[in-house]
Amino acid sequence: MARRPTIQDIAQEAGVSVATVDRVLNGRLRVREETARKVSEAAHRIKYHATNLIEQRLRADLPEVRMGFVLQKERQPFYQNVAAEIEEAVRTAPKIRGIAMIDFAATQSHTDMARLLDAMAGRVDAVAAVAVNHRSVTDAVVRLKSVGIPTFAALNDFAQGERICYIGSNNMKVGRMAGWMVATAVHVPGKVALFVGGHRWHGHELRETGFRSYFREKAPEFTVLDTMVNLETRQLTHEATLDLLDRHPDIKGIFMTGGGMEGAIRALRETREPGEVALVVNELTPETQLGLTDGYVTMVAATPLKALCRNLVEMMSQVTLNEDARIPSQVFLESVIHLPESV
Repeated sequence: MARRPTIQDIAQEAGVSVATVDRVLNGRLRVREETARKVSEAAHRIKYHATNLIEQRLRADLPEVRMGFVLQKERQPFYQNVAAEIEEAVRTAPKIRGIAMIDFAATQSHTDMARLLDAMAGRVDAVAAVAVNHRSVTDAVVRLKSVGIPTFAALNDFAQGERICYIGSNNMKVGRMAGWMVATAVHVPGKVALFVGGHRWHGHELRETGFRSYFREKAPEFTVLDTMVNLETRQLTHEATLDLLDRHPDIKGIFMTGGGMEGAIRALRETREPGEVALVVNELTPETQLGLTDGYVTMVAATPLKALCRNLVEMMSQVTLNEDARIPSQVFLESVIHLPESV
């Protein structure tokens, strides 16, 4: 049986004395914030049993900030990663004692998203959401704003003019990068296709625009087919991709602007050889990583989730603690590009 970590182990890991660790644990005398943070991080690394107690000691005198988050697709690996990074960012946020309240929308219906936003009133100090750009969602943001609760748009922009800030990828740029990748990977010009999750995902629309504009400007010899909607579901995407490949056996490339890429990967595995169709998708998950490895995915454009969540939590803290805080209207984060040789 593994030995249980002790305060001596924390001291060694943090590079401080046992007496310093004892002061942090028991709140005896004052310890510099930087030193206390080193002790806390060391305790987390070695999985010390009283890690939560250390955190409580550090944050006892800090202002409490309650943060609400509305996410999508609770069972999807990507949003599970988002939730985990949010919780970590809130837990380790400096200068506040953060509390994260995370709700997941059951569907992509704007009604569900608006309802979850409304439900945050009275529970939190600030809200961040992944939501569609629809009037009912904007109205919910306005209602939150009227009771002093600011809203941030994450990953997909919505409620422009009412939300505080959008943070995420520059989606027009991602679309152009996807166009470049498909055109570069395909040796003979031909037909290319793209899927969007729905007509209310602002980020998907921008990616579509960037993708099409790249081909108009740089590769007009390609034919971009009509855009297809997959509702970000793998089964619908699988069926639609099989139909696409059957109707256009000469298809050269596919761009998935949002989710559901697992269905496209499966369809290509069933009907094509690796690399026969250039497939560009979003977010590195176990399935997209396997697709890169076995040659069915050409490129993955991934959101830097840790940076996104830390920046988001910092801005939510600032606007909560300081009404005059200057928050930019949008913050673009550079996508992380994964290629077959980089995984």
